[in-house]
Amino acid sequence: MRFAIMIEPQQGLSYADQLAVARRAELAGFEAFFRSDHIQSFPGPGDLPTTDAWTVLAGLARETSTIRLGALVSPVTYRLPGSFAKVVTTVDEMSGGRVEVALGTGWHEQEHARYGLPFPPIAERAEMLEETLTIVRGLWQEPDGWSYTGRHWTVSNALFRPKPVQQPHPPILVGGDGTPRGLRIAARYADEFNLVDGDPAHIADRYAALDAACLAIGRDPRSITRSAMLGTLIGSDASELAGRKAALLAGFAVKEDGKAWFGRREGTWIIGTPDHARARIAELAAVGVERLMFQDFVPRDLAMIDLLGREVVAAG
Repeated sequence: MRFAIMIEPQQGLSYADQLAVARRAELAGFEAFFRSDHIQSFPGPGDLPTTDAWTVLAGLARETSTIRLGALVSPVTYRLPGSFAKVVTTVDEMSGGRVEVALGTGWHEQEHARYGLPFPPIAERAEMLEETLTIVRGLWQEPDGWSYTGRHWTVSNALFRPKPVQQPHPPILVGGDGTPRGLRIAARYADEFNLVDGDPAHIADRYAALDAACLAIGRDPRSITRSAMLGTLIGSDASELAGRKAALLAGFAVKEDGKAWFGRREGTWIIGTPDHARARIAELAAVGVERLMFQDFVPRDLAMIDLLGREVVAAG
């Protein structure tokens, strides 16, 4: 099993806060650091300061050494495909080839409205996702003069310099809940498919559906990496875990009973001691998860990253 840390900096984290997490995760042995690509604060208070994902990743590229970097995931409604391809290529060069690219349709309608960003229906956003994936891959790996005509964007006589450090292109992730449309897009374009939450039985079912989607277009299902992102909260003992639960509930501004709130997530999150986390990871590995993203909702608590590194990542 490979491990990444994923945080939600729209919860009011500064660049310095995010750099501290990335550096601590690097020291703790994590393979990758991912952050969300959101520009409105949530969950919890809606008026906290936020940062731009790819600007932050460019900074982290120069202030870390080995950890891989990415945004999970970047909505296609935020950036034009050609410009996005250039941004990613620049950060790939700045990092020495450590960038990963995760793209999705976007979902937070209020966030789009507050920043004046178009938010078309999901069917149109899915078309935009497919066109974006076609264009960024084309600009990165097709020969000079490549052209493409889509419903939303057109590329004419491309001349893209420089190409990414990682060849033929940085790893491309497509993720979500494993809908039929999402699986078809992943099978056609992705190097890695990432499921969000889900118990092992659900994950196994969606991976089987991904196999079928790959076979339907003649792709070897083994050529696509399977990963999952699960909310994670661990403590070395019951007291430490209780403190972290209280911090998370406060950050989310949860008003209901905390026991009930966490109870609804016990089947799809990793909540408990390191022993519990290792047992859950074994279950996930058994259904085909190859890389696990720990979604960390208490990112200022660097001691939890240390604990994950020492007791979980080091154990493999």
